[in-house]
Amino acid sequence: MLKYIGKRFLHSLFMIFGITIIIFVVTHVLGDPVALMLDPASTKEEFNLMRHQMGLDQPLHLQFFVFLKNAVRGDFGESLRAREPAMRLVLQHLPATIELTVAAMIFMLFVGVPVGIISAAKPYSLGDRIGKLFALGGQAAPNFWLGIMAILVFGVKLKWLPISGRGGLDHLVLPAITLGFFGMAAVMRLTRSAMLDVLDRDYIRTARIKGLSESKVVLKHAFKNALIPVVTYVGLLLAGLLGGAVITETIYAWPGLGRLAVQSITMNDFPVVQSVAFLASVVFISMNLLVDILYCWIDPRISYE
Repeated sequence: MLKYIGKRFLHSLFMIFGITIIIFVVTHVLGDPVALMLDPASTKEEFNLMRHQMGLDQPLHLQFFVFLKNAVRGDFGESLRAREPAMRLVLQHLPATIELTVAAMIFMLFVGVPVGIISAAKPYSLGDRIGKLFALGGQAAPNFWLGIMAILVFGVKLKWLPISGRGGLDHLVLPAITLGFFGMAAVMRLTRSAMLDVLDRDYIRTARIKGLSESKVVLKHAFKNALIPVVTYVGLLLAGLLGGAVITETIYAWPGLGRLAVQSITMNDFPVVQSVAFLASVVFISMNLLVDILYCWIDPRISYE
């Protein structure tokens, strides 16, 4: 177990190193940052001076070494728009994204998992058919359309909930549901499918023959063994949400990483875009590692040695 975790940790470090290479290459392909920082009317001497101060007149491999050394410290330069360290600006927006992500995950799990279990326990019943139809609609509805409809119905027509900004719990309801609706539908379908597969196993029939109650069979014996695909999906989805819910945060003017990334891309603020991409990648890789470790807790039969 520890040997496997050590190997996976080393693999994660290599992946992060590869991501820094991609970020560095993309930054140099997209354009000259000096041209974005200086006025187009600036003289050639001013351009050369700024390029020298930023180290852009050095050979490419030396530039990458400096970039890598700064990336290890979380230093991606200064935001061209806000004129402050890019990573500090990203970390200021991170709590808003974490808050929205946690709320969306709570909605996904507390709705998707129970409905999936109930559908699997009574397959092809009326409740199961309604649940499958609901899940299909949840995965078919585009995220931006769902957000706009939620704003029109619950914010504009009924005036039950605020439609933009970050504030109390009432500000969190619509963005969290919009962000988590697709994942909720997917978790529900995945839970139902995994539970149906497990409920058809011989040890489940044995448990029923022994006289155990149906609730104990479903929740204690079947559910834990059906968790692996659900945990895998939820772990990867959580990493993706933390990386920035671009559409949802933009629609609801939520001051998180997704909205910051959109604004930075629009204004060619490359240091901030690099910081968001690097942080999102680290979170995604870390969640992959955590999911692999959780497998051993869920199913002791799994061995990595």
